[in-house]
Amino acid sequence: MRFPSLSQLMSFNGGYLDTVGFLALQGVFVAHVTGNFVTFGAAMIHGADGAIAKLLVLPVFCAAVVISRLVTFKLEAANLPTLRIMLAVKTVLLIAGSVAAVLLAPFAKGDSWQLILVAVLFVCAMAIQNAAHRVHIPTAPPTTLMTGSTTQIMLDVAELIRGGGPDRAASVARIRKLSAAVGLFAAGCGLGALAFAFGGTWAFSLSAVLAFLSLFSAEARSQRG
Repeated sequence: MRFPSLSQLMSFNGGYLDTVGFLALQGVFVAHVTGNFVTFGAAMIHGADGAIAKLLVLPVFCAAVVISRLVTFKLEAANLPTLRIMLAVKTVLLIAGSVAAVLLAPFAKGDSWQLILVAVLFVCAMAIQNAAHRVHIPTAPPTTLMTGSTTQIMLDVAELIRGGGPDRAASVARIRKLSAAVGLFAAGCGLGALAFAFGGTWAFSLSAVLAFLSLFSAEARSQRG
């Protein structure tokens, strides 16, 4: 049995963690952070709490991406296995977030410091995942946002319906590649909902396990210091 690729693990984990986070953290998206603009607007209109947490995650995400990239520059200069180190940091953040979620739950208030702390830990972890994806596996499909992938799949389907032309083989290859990412993300969402329904905040722990497994992916193991 072939070990899943890094992008496959990331796609599944992206859907899984985003779903568990949304359910456990009063509607906060920890992987697809731009979705928090929508929930922030809804919170403002309906007068619900949680607006601060939803507004805070985007600058936290941006800062985490910048800091992680600056750190990788130092790691690369020292000829260290950059990808594997960053995946290890992501794993530590997910473990910390999972432990904090179990100890501090339930999150009755959307702007409580407990919820914000857990959300920040998970957002920082997913910021590292997004940065690592763009830098180290840029040709792989996105792992936390499926809108662009789904759009491209439908465009290629339209090309095939039209006849495909000389790019038919490329369209088929893209459909297979992107469909796998979308399918894994969706499967992660489904399992995340199921895990939270039965395990509550303990469901976060599987995300940390998946992140740990990513350290043994072919992409991570191929790096040499």
